[in-house]
Amino acid sequence: MNPLLEKLRKATYNTTFMYNLRMIIAFAGTAFIPYFLDHQIMTIPLTLGVVAAGLSDIDDRFSVRILNQVYTYIGFFITAVSVHLLFPYPIIFALGLIVSCIGWILLGSLGRRYATISYGCLVVSVYSMLGVHLFEHWYSQPLLLVIGAMWYGLISTISFLLFPVRQVQDKLAQCYSALGNFLFSKSNLFDVDMTPESYQQSMIGLSMENGKLIALFNELRTALLTRLKGDRGQRDTRRSLQYYFVAQDIHERADSSHIDYQKLAKVFEHSDILFRFQRILSLQGKTCNDLAESILHRTTYSHSNRVEHAFKNLRKSLEKLRQDQQYDPVWINALFSLYQNLKSIDAQLRNVETIRNLTVEKDKHVENQLRDDDLKGWDDVISRVKQHLTPESVLFRHAIRVSIVLFIGYVFVQLTNIQYGYWVLLTALFVSQPNFNATKRRLRLRILGTLGGIIAGYAILFFVPSIEGQLLLLVISGVLFFELRSKQYAQATAFITVLALINFNLDGIGLTAAWPRMVDTILGCALAWFGVSFIFPDWKFRRLPRTIQRSLEAQCAYLNEVIQQYHHGRQNSLNYRVVRRAAHNTDADVASLISTLATEPDFDPVQKAQAFEFLCLNHTFISYIAALGAHREKIEDPEILALLDTALEDIQGALLHDEVPDLTTHNMLQSIRLRLNQSDENSEKSLIILQQLSLMFSILRQLSTLKQSLSHDRDNHSTELASL
Repeated sequence: MNPLLEKLRKATYNTTFMYNLRMIIAFAGTAFIPYFLDHQIMTIPLTLGVVAAGLSDIDDRFSVRILNQVYTYIGFFITAVSVHLLFPYPIIFALGLIVSCIGWILLGSLGRRYATISYGCLVVSVYSMLGVHLFEHWYSQPLLLVIGAMWYGLISTISFLLFPVRQVQDKLAQCYSALGNFLFSKSNLFDVDMTPESYQQSMIGLSMENGKLIALFNELRTALLTRLKGDRGQRDTRRSLQYYFVAQDIHERADSSHIDYQKLAKVFEHSDILFRFQRILSLQGKTCNDLAESILHRTTYSHSNRVEHAFKNLRKSLEKLRQDQQYDPVWINALFSLYQNLKSIDAQLRNVETIRNLTVEKDKHVENQLRDDDLKGWDDVISRVKQHLTPESVLFRHAIRVSIVLFIGYVFVQLTNIQYGYWVLLTALFVSQPNFNATKRRLRLRILGTLGGIIAGYAILFFVPSIEGQLLLLVISGVLFFELRSKQYAQATAFITVLALINFNLDGIGLTAAWPRMVDTILGCALAWFGVSFIFPDWKFRRLPRTIQRSLEAQCAYLNEVIQQYHHGRQNSLNYRVVRRAAHNTDADVASLISTLATEPDFDPVQKAQAFEFLCLNHTFISYIAALGAHREKIEDPEILALLDTALEDIQGALLHDEVPDLTTHNMLQSIRLRLNQSDENSEKSLIILQQLSLMFSILRQLSTLKQSLSHDRDNHSTELASL
């Protein structure tokens, strides 16, 4: 009995298994309850209600989760009723479609919860068009859609009550796994055979991994914040909060750069030192992955002794290099700083399970707060919506684009009376994304998935004629759709197509609906392509200069906060963490935008090369700041403090105001370096500061020039558009 209970306990720790079990229960209920009631047609709206609710599901604390569900059900009902009542009046319906589509999408400006609810309501609106003929009474389909959604909500809420911190722990595990991938990517910079081309590729890869990690940090932060509001004393939540802070500190240290890696590879290409640093970073990456696994499976993490042995050998190699005296002391000091930084990461990982890292001291509560970004009242609501009432807003352009696409699709269906034409609108809605690259990718996957689903659906309807067998396959298809929708979009599309065909076969039109669905999918994809290519296309509203400016402003604010802590002492205050997060968020925005723009049809090759060069330098610059942040503590040397303040002014002038950097600061660095006594502890701290400032100034002019060049290209592009 004990082994069986142990297996059951482990099964409950498997998030994928528990999620699929939840979906099995949800779809089984909507499929078989109508079957036993001998009212099989009810399966269609009930199942679609489950799908819409599943797409609108959002993780939150219990009270807010219930409130979200109430809002969702009200939205679903109003949307479905509006469709049914206005459907006989095409002109009014078309106008309502445009207004409601714009309104629902702009509602997403209020936050993540409203964005998911509004998306679910859009999906329900098209689902209601598909099934408007199924029921005689105006309230029948809306009620069944809401009942299906409520059925899913009930199961989801029970799952939440049984495992209230499951979502947080899963996201925490994802963060440490992504942190491990980031460290693996960082280890590539210690390749002794590095070429300029391979270095740029490694930096681009590192920047992309950084963007993924920052996105996961933001998701985890949101999940933690909502639970901290609900129960400030819950031990598991506080434990996860401390893990989050540790991960952030490790990221700052891991992202820091103490040296120019390209020059480093040349200087030490015949030494074993780079291999040892690379190995330690790889081992720490594996350690983060192991920690992620222990969090995921609720096991106690055990730190590997291999890392300690690697550090001992690295220390010996560094001491030998210092004794040889054939290398510039600046290089050796930078390597020792890097060594200390990696040791600090190791200490964080080694002690992450100890009680002192899991206990929150009352007198340090300021260092254990999260910034609350929730709505603060109606003034905040109006302010957030107003910010997006401009073509410069991605959300506004997406709202206008989708509404026009759906309007064109509706008019087309009305004029042609095409069979099952509202699948055109459904496809266009699912495929349309805010940017060209994401939409283009979904177009191909949607068509391939639909074709695969139709072939599979035909086979199922032909070889499985029994209702019971088809309902069983409907449940399996629904579960696989939700399991794959964020991983394999084409396969997920295939399974939702199978679900749709089985669903509508209950109305006696399954086989006849298969190929019209394929035609409608192609038409919907064509509409989505038309929308993203010609209705407010992204490349006519290039956000690159503005995104670059925001990133540089955030980096200067981050540098300023770090310098203030050299004046007043180290602390992980809320303000410091907010500023640091803003710098990393905007750096990730730059990486994401450049990778997206590079795929668009009129992105100039010269500008593309400059953009990727800026991407590498921008991430390098923030890594130099992160190194200063990793070693920040109060220093007493007034000359160094004055140098930091002067350097900040020069950097802000160069990056924010396009001023030519003042070389007097660089001369100060050289003169102070000559007077430093390297054996003194304070001088070692000063050397780190001097080295990091030297690195910043070494790329400052190039970074400023690239920023001006990319902004100039934007100005020229705008002038050309104005002349058209």
